[in-house]
Amino acid sequence: MSVSTTIKTIQDIMRKDAGVDGDAQRIGQLVWMFFLKIFDDQEQEIELLTDDYTSPIPERLRWRNWAADAEGITGDELLDFINNDLFKTLKELELSAGTNGRGLVVRSVFEDAYNYMKSGTLIRQVVNKINEIDFNRSSDRHTFGDIYEQILKNLQSAGNAGEFYTPRAVTQFMVDMVDPKLGEKILDPACGTGGFLSCAIEHVRGNYVKATEDEQLLQKSISGVEKKALPHLLCTTNMLLHGIEVPSNIRHDNTLARPLRDYGPKDRVDVVVTNPPFGGTEEDGIEANFPAAFRTRETADLFLVLIMHLLKPSGRAAIVLPDGTLFGEGVKTRIKEKLLEECNLHTVVRLPNGVFNPYTGIKTNLLFFTKGEPTREVWYYEHPYPEGYKSYSKTKPMRIEEFAPEKSWWGGEKREGREENERAWKVSVEQIKAGGYNLDIKNPNTVEDDHGDPEELLAEYKTLLASVADTREKLKRELMEALERDPVQERDSA
Repeated sequence: MSVSTTIKTIQDIMRKDAGVDGDAQRIGQLVWMFFLKIFDDQEQEIELLTDDYTSPIPERLRWRNWAADAEGITGDELLDFINNDLFKTLKELELSAGTNGRGLVVRSVFEDAYNYMKSGTLIRQVVNKINEIDFNRSSDRHTFGDIYEQILKNLQSAGNAGEFYTPRAVTQFMVDMVDPKLGEKILDPACGTGGFLSCAIEHVRGNYVKATEDEQLLQKSISGVEKKALPHLLCTTNMLLHGIEVPSNIRHDNTLARPLRDYGPKDRVDVVVTNPPFGGTEEDGIEANFPAAFRTRETADLFLVLIMHLLKPSGRAAIVLPDGTLFGEGVKTRIKEKLLEECNLHTVVRLPNGVFNPYTGIKTNLLFFTKGEPTREVWYYEHPYPEGYKSYSKTKPMRIEEFAPEKSWWGGEKREGREENERAWKVSVEQIKAGGYNLDIKNPNTVEDDHGDPEELLAEYKTLLASVADTREKLKRELMEALERDPVQERDSA
């Protein structure tokens, strides 16, 4: 049976359980179970390579000892074991010497996990299906990775405003252009389910990891922070899937809740790739963690300030931001002024509508900048729809192949040889300053969005209004005349 069929069967079994209500709970239930299975399969590999390995999970609670036997405990006995032993123990897991890193990962995952299922018999059926997947077999792991990505997409329909899955094509393009190297510290401060981090892992591993020591260096260089429990659980499991043995650098926290001044040199990173939540506001008091000039409750703006602060000199960032940040005024203006003074905002890729359909129609942009030198000019690139498309959808998502023109135009690491064309144009920092730091600069090489001269449009509008008024008056007169006619004469003439 294929992995995808197995997953579908598991979801069908869960739908029969009275305790699981909706996609978010179903996914939450699925993932803690997958976490334990993946963790156990990973431990089997570690045990082959390490003689003195000790699991942080008590022996009776390891997947192999309660779940692996298809004829093992079931019904009320299994339900009681999960609720009153497994969860209770792992939520308060005591950390012993030598297992701290992995033990911490297990405890942080279970601190906010829940067993929603109420039928021990159905749990046993799910467990037996999960056992059909071998996460030490590369083909199974690869297939499950693709399915896991689909599970993450499905979660979005259960999410709130400002929380949506970043299309794989966008994350891959951003990571490819920032090009994180081996040994560089890579951070996503709003990591969600881990799309950017998994992409960065594959990029470094595919391009720079040549030896065992290189892989160990990569393992230590990935970090992320996520404030919501379910995405954090999904991200931690995602990191295990992508070969991060101890994903203890995936913290369950709100990056914005820490005062900016408390981030010191040890917190600085080389690369940031992220899609911070936008369209939402932070809770009261969060803005007080930032300097007075940059205080706002708009989440995306605060993340932009934080990222500038966290980057090392020469550090690189790629960030998804809405149009509102580009043309916004007030605090947004001061943030953009800081960005252009402290960083080289060298490229803005303007994405078309619908990239995040069906979750939001907000227009978005990809900002690429390097810290430590002021901006002299900003290059813009307008990403078009593929031929024949009017928008994106679930059945017609964005594909990485669409970014081939940008990649060939980019000019490599030093961005050399860029030329203006129908999709690309550059704007000097003097022009941006003169425009009040408005970064929402339209493509001057196309007339697609040009609706005409404002004066001419106004004149046409006035003419149209006059015509409408004239027609209204004529109708009014005819109606009055009809009402004033003698009804008796009307009947006589009939």
